[in-house]
Amino acid sequence: MSKRQNYRTLYLILVSLSLFIGIVVFSVFFLIPKGKEYRALRLESKKEQQMIARVQGQYDKVNEKLEKLKSENTHTIKAFKTPFDPKKFTKNNHRDFEDLYLTEIEMVDQNGSFKVYEVNATTKITSPQVFYQFLEKINKSDWIIGVDFPIYFEREGDKIKSSFTMKVHRNAI
Repeated sequence: MSKRQNYRTLYLILVSLSLFIGIVVFSVFFLIPKGKEYRALRLESKKEQQMIARVQGQYDKVNEKLEKLKSENTHTIKAFKTPFDPKKFTKNNHRDFEDLYLTEIEMVDQNGSFKVYEVNATTKITSPQVFYQFLEKINKSDWIIGVDFPIYFEREGDKIKSSFTMKVHRNAI
């Protein structure tokens, strides 16, 4: 029996030794290199997560600013999307003037986003106050309109004739 126990012990030692050598070889050739690669990838991942967090913060800040600007300028954004209708413009502003005529002027525009109209208006007033109220009304209208200088006023008795040009933005899309 003693011989049998010696074989078992020797067998147990050889199996243990081969498992130990297998574990050491596995660790040296597989686990250690993969562990180094894992640490490098984890460090790179942390850097990317920090960069993502920073960029997300910038995005959130810019998006918040955009939403604030959108809410503050909804009327202007709507005005850019509304096509200009000369007939509606004349109809809306005719009561401020005795005569109101729009004439489209052909101009070569670099980006094609403006149509230019010559506006001739006659009104029965003793001061240009009605004209300034008209400008305020244009500013609050559904279109993007810019009045260009010079504005000509000519007095004829109790009437004031005014002549000016204005640029009406049109949606080029």
